[in-house]
Amino acid sequence: MFRSLFTCGFAIAFLLGISHAYAVEEESPNQFAQNLSALGRKPDWSELQKYQATITHDEFVCLLNDVYCPQGYNPNLIQIDSEAAKILTETGTENQFVLNFAKSEADRLPVTHSWTAPAALPPTTKGVGPLAGFHIALDPGHLGGTWAQMEERWFKIGDVAPVQEGDMTLHVAQLLKSRLESLGAKVSMLRETTEPITPYRPSDFEEIARQLLQRDGITEPRENFDGPSDPEKEHTIAWQREELFYRNSEIRRRASLVNYRLQPDLVLCLHFNAEPWGDPNHPTLVAKNHLHLLVNGSYLPAELELDDQRFEMLQKLLSGAFPEELALAETIAHAMAKKTRLPPYEYKTSNATHAGASGYVYTRNLMATRLYRCPTVYLEPYVMNSRPVFVRVKAGDYEGERLVAGKKKPSIYREYADSVADGVIAYFEKAK
Repeated sequence: MFRSLFTCGFAIAFLLGISHAYAVEEESPNQFAQNLSALGRKPDWSELQKYQATITHDEFVCLLNDVYCPQGYNPNLIQIDSEAAKILTETGTENQFVLNFAKSEADRLPVTHSWTAPAALPPTTKGVGPLAGFHIALDPGHLGGTWAQMEERWFKIGDVAPVQEGDMTLHVAQLLKSRLESLGAKVSMLRETTEPITPYRPSDFEEIARQLLQRDGITEPRENFDGPSDPEKEHTIAWQREELFYRNSEIRRRASLVNYRLQPDLVLCLHFNAEPWGDPNHPTLVAKNHLHLLVNGSYLPAELELDDQRFEMLQKLLSGAFPEELALAETIAHAMAKKTRLPPYEYKTSNATHAGASGYVYTRNLMATRLYRCPTVYLEPYVMNSRPVFVRVKAGDYEGERLVAGKKKPSIYREYADSVADGVIAYFEKAK
């Protein structure tokens, strides 16, 4: 059901559409780029100079081995001695970025970044909401609307309106925005409609789609595929173009919005989970229903071989985002588990690692959690094709409680939004 998030050795520009004050270096359209992720930007390693002597040797090694690279890494890429780490900056060369460690905790220089941790905010005054001075960006996952079937985040049962994740996450975001603003937070939405914010469309990725397939040895690919169940769909031009559009270009555009225009203190990525459902027109409903949250980490060795992902991993590590991400994720997880009564999801793959003590939080290298430079928490509650969730989705949104499947329950959308808001409030109470 899910389209794989893959990497490649080709890059393409994506237009920011923002003022020159926020502009960043970009690749030329369809320019061949050695050893970068799909649509990736060539790293500017000078951006890491501000982290010189901001971290000790022991802290760097601990974060690298336990959080960001628990599966290991190629020692030729990252060489560590007692005084510095030497990181290869460009595959095929001997160029290195040298990160000097602070000699001791007392010698550590302060880290500078665009975001503010809750603990660093001034005490709130009487009559001011508890989240005053804090800027939260909400990222409603996927697109929905007319794009939902392309995204394969869509299924339909009978005459009931189709279940579309992008529409559902947008509705949760709208409810959560109102709740957080009532508590004093500044709230920004990365999208406010079911339309993409990237200026590109699938047809813009024709050339790079062909290059990707040719790289994989498919020299005469089919143009189109026969629906989501086509076992060879990933080998077609149409599927590759669509994937580059909605999963890659769209997320990179949102990252530009986060990093260069909004610069929030926290991003909450809102999603619904799902189990494989087969044919979207005749989906399989399942009994499973669960919850988990993700923060950046657990890079696979092959991912670290890519120059941009190696750079982005170090950027996250050195920024000091992880302690904030983990503490927020753990606190939000407790609040969501209490309200939803969902059990934790258990990964069966090696691309995610347990973090914290709740059992609900994992580290994983997702594009959004990697590219968003401020603390970012990625939420995956509810299995939207589970029998109990489908009944609640079909019931729609409403105030208060209603009888749903024989039990009084709040709207699933309000339960989601309220539980996240409760978690954010609880974290502020601990931090301040």
